[in-house]
Parts: sequence; structure tokens; C-alpha cells
Amino acid sequence: MTEPFCMMAGLWPRGSMSSRRKSSRARPDSTRLLGLVAALLIGLNLRPAVTTVAATLDEASRALGLSASETTVLATLPVIAFGVSAPLGPWLARRFGVSRVLLCAMWALAAGLVIRVLWPALLLPGTFVAGAAIMAAGTLLPQFLKSVDAPALWVGLSSMSFGVGAALGAALTAPIYAMSGPRLEIAWGVWAVPALLAGIPLMQGMRRLRAAGPTPTPPRAALVFTPRNMRTIAILTLVFGLQALLYFAMTAWMPLLLAERGQDSAQTGWLLAWFSIAGFVPTLVTPILARRRAVLRWVGPGLGVAIAIGMLALYLSSNEQIFWIVGGLGAVQSAAFGLSLSLIITMSTNPATAGVVSAIGQGAGYVIAGAGSLAIGLIQTATNSWLLSFSVMAALGLVLSVVVAAAIRREAIDLVPERIQVATS
Repeated sequence: MTEPFCMMAGLWPRGSMSSRRKSSRARPDSTRLLGLVAALLIGLNLRPAVTTVAATLDEASRALGLSASETTVLATLPVIAFGVSAPLGPWLARRFGVSRVLLCAMWALAAGLVIRVLWPALLLPGTFVAGAAIMAAGTLLPQFLKSVDAPALWVGLSSMSFGVGAALGAALTAPIYAMSGPRLEIAWGVWAVPALLAGIPLMQGMRRLRAAGPTPTPPRAALVFTPRNMRTIAILTLVFGLQALLYFAMTAWMPLLLAERGQDSAQTGWLLAWFSIAGFVPTLVTPILARRRAVLRWVGPGLGVAIAIGMLALYLSSNEQIFWIVGGLGAVQSAAFGLSLSLIITMSTNPATAGVVSAIGQGAGYVIAGAGSLAIGLIQTATNSWLLSFSVMAALGLVLSVVVAAAIRREAIDLVPERIQVATS
């Protein structure tokens, strides 16, 4: 029996391609379903740590007495932590298995969310721990989905769960804050509960696998990095990094832009939630379209162009137009995220390859996203205007369009060639 919850990043898959397909068909449906449900619940927890802060950033800055530079660091620290801690998930997965690392990541996320509000002196360290936990889980999720043979619909649902979590965090945090006294420790700390709940199906799946008996550990060997493979990985990294930069720059700085235009925290929170809600369907549909190259050749590059137009429109919009423009941006940016995640999966021929591509693509991609999002905030601080910041984001949207066009012309890569898999079986 295969071990879908414990596929190792960077390890050889067990046996030949045909034997792994037979093992996949033999996998109990209930165990596979637990894996798919776990993926959805994990996805729900990978954005609230960011959007809860963004929705109440102005209030938190006043309540905690933060300076402008400290507020900028707080807003971008989770994304910075994503890039810094990128190798953590794959490194741990090599030693303990993907499911155990995902479980520990959810526990660490819950701990970080609680620590940062119960002890104000640990606000930034707690935020960093939460960001590192999110990165570990996010890096391993494509490999996890690949290992349980998730169909395109489930890949879309998993991608959509990111947006659902982001929307819940954005929409509910400000009301919870207002109703609690206001008390920041409740408004932010309550999001530790979903992280703990996400561990339940993981533990249940691990328990079933242990009951089924031990599974032999696949042999280790060096991965095959050809020039073609490296070019594909580099392009996928740019796709993921640029879409993540634009997404997190929006979630971090849009609330401040709206506050400057007279929107209160409740209105800002709901608009931030609407930004995520508008992306539910596009995120669900994009992984399905990603398997239809003829359609994707037009839709993929069009996303970057639409993002560029949306950025300029948001800066130039009046308060009456903001709702529709934010919704449009949410739709195309969520579609871009779904596309980047699905490309990692569909352009990897096996779970081991998906794990490595995910680790490199998301790791380096989040370094790009964290540095870029911080730079966008610093540009605004230096110029005391959002014009240059949004112009830069619009230009990056056009760059994303070009990079996506290059990515969808690439062929799937295999860092674990089948001839070697057969030799090691």
C-alpha cells in the first residue's frame, strides 16, 4: 500500500510509474478522502494570519503604539517569513514525512497566532513563526495533492480554500475586534482554532496508515537537474513570485489606501473580504483550464494584463467605483494564484518532482513577494503618495503576463526519470 500522507520531498518514488498507478488505484477511498479534506482545511489556514492584520492594521498600529516603519514591517513580515523559511518544509519532510510536517505546521501556526497577541513583546517573533508555519504547509501542499492523485477539481477547491480563509479573516476580524471590547488578542487569537482543527483529518489519516502496516522507505538518490528542467523551474518561480507579490501588496496596502479615502475599518475589512470572495470561482476554474493548453494560451497571459489595468483603475477610482474594481482585481489575482499552483502540479510528472518544484518555486517566489511588497510600502512612505506604488504594480502585472506566456509553452519536467525509478524498484 502506498503512503499518500508521507511522500518525501526529494526522494525517489517507490517502483515504476505503472506500479505507482496500480498502488494509487488500490488506495482506500476513505483514506484518500481524508487527504483531500485535510488539503482543504490546511488551505483555509494559509491566509487569515495575513488578512486579519491587514483588516485591522490601522487600529493595531494605534493600540500597540507602532511607528510607521514598524507598521510596514508588521504588514509584510509574514511574507518575508515565507521566503526566509522556504527550505524548512521540504527539509523536515525528508526526515519525518509530509503529513507529520503538515500537522506540526498547523500546531506551530496556532502557537504563533496566540503568542503574538498574549505577549506584545513577541508580536513580531510570533508573526514570524506563523509565517514560517504557513510557508512549510504551503510548500508541501502541491506535493501532498500530487501524492493523493487529486483531480483538477480538487486542486481548484484547494486553491479556492486559500481565498475562503482570506475572506473570512478579512471580513470577521474587524467585527470581532469591535465586539470584544475592543481586544486585539481576541480578534487575532481566535484564528488559532481553525489551525488546530485542520490537524484532525491528518491525524486520522496517519492513524489509518499505521494500522495498515509499515511501508518500506523509498531509496534516496540525487535529483536530475538538466538545463531544460532548471529553465522551467525558474519560469515557474517567476510566475509564482510575481503573482504572490501583487497579491500580498494588495492585501497589505489596499486597506491603508482605502483608509486615506475615508473608509472605516469595517468597510475596509469587507472590501478586503470581497477581494477574496470575488476570486472563489476563478480560483476553482483556473486549474481546470490549466489542463487545456489551447484555452490557457489566451487566458493565462491575459490575467497579467487585467491585473495591470485593475491596479491603475483602483488608484484612479472614486469611492463609488471601488467595490467593482476591487472585485475585478480579486477575480483576476485569485485566478493567477490558482494558475501558479496548478502549473507546479501539472508540470511535475510525479510527487517527488512536485515537491522539489514547489519548494524552489514557492520559496524563491515568496522571497520576491516579501521584498517586493515591502518595497511597495517603502515607496509610498518615501513619496507620501500611492501613485508610484500602483504604477510599479501595474508594470509588474505586465511582466507577469509575459512570464505566464513563457511558462505555458514549457513541457512537464521529471526530476526522477522513469528509467531510474525502474532500476531502483
